[in-house]
Amino acid sequence: MTGVDSWTDRLGHRLVGLLTKQVSGYEPYTPSDYDTLWATLQPGDILLVEGNQFISSTIKYLTNSTWSHAAFYVGHALPRLPGGGERPRLIEANIGEGCIAVPLSRYATYNTRICRPVGLTDEDRKRIVDFMVSKLGTKYDLSNIFDLLRYFFPIPVPSRLRRRMIALGSGDPTRAICSSLIAQAFQSVGYPILPEITHAPGRAHADSRYSRAEIMHIRHHSLFTPRDFDLSPYFKVIKPTIEHGFDYRKINWSGKVSEIDVLRERASREKAAGKEDEDR
Repeated sequence: MTGVDSWTDRLGHRLVGLLTKQVSGYEPYTPSDYDTLWATLQPGDILLVEGNQFISSTIKYLTNSTWSHAAFYVGHALPRLPGGGERPRLIEANIGEGCIAVPLSRYATYNTRICRPVGLTDEDRKRIVDFMVSKLGTKYDLSNIFDLLRYFFPIPVPSRLRRRMIALGSGDPTRAICSSLIAQAFQSVGYPILPEITHAPGRAHADSRYSRAEIMHIRHHSLFTPRDFDLSPYFKVIKPTIEHGFDYRKINWSGKVSEIDVLRERASREKAAGKEDEDR
């Protein structure tokens, strides 16, 4: 079996190299400002990332989403690196690498979104962080090439079947998708990600037949995708620019008179003219 294992391992590494190859032409629309992002994130937050690898494009297609990757923010839970390097603050699961800790600056040039669990107790937050830290070093089994080959199917797939495409492969599906580990962490403390299937007073639930079928299909943590945290009614979307006191009136328009300024001046003149007519 050694020869077979060696052959499949080599093939697995080859496939990983192709899947993680960067796609040319990627330009983030609003890349994250490191200082603002760091000041906004809290332990327990999920950082969704619009990746620029081949596998990122495939995941975005199969999940009908902008987001192809999810990382978990642990704050100061991990020690500084020897030699004074940047402190790792994110834990993520990557294909070929397994579960690793990375610095926040890794995603400074990507489109990102912060999803924050609402109402999570400090005790459960710590349990989730500890869960993620305990998974560091978990490896991805490259010998299971079916988990990798499923991302190379360039065939059109109806939207309702795309999540099933992600589930193809081994009996432990989507281990290459980072969100499955994060979903497992939240499920360990009983925190919900998607609505309930049946109606309960005051609780979010699925109305359509398709939504109920989809939720039933992804109850297992290994079938969650980054998109599910964005759509979840139990996670709040946090936008750093707004959180730190955005004021549209302080925008510098490079010295040019904008259309907004013209409209504002026109409205002011019309208001003044209307007041004069009333005084008469």
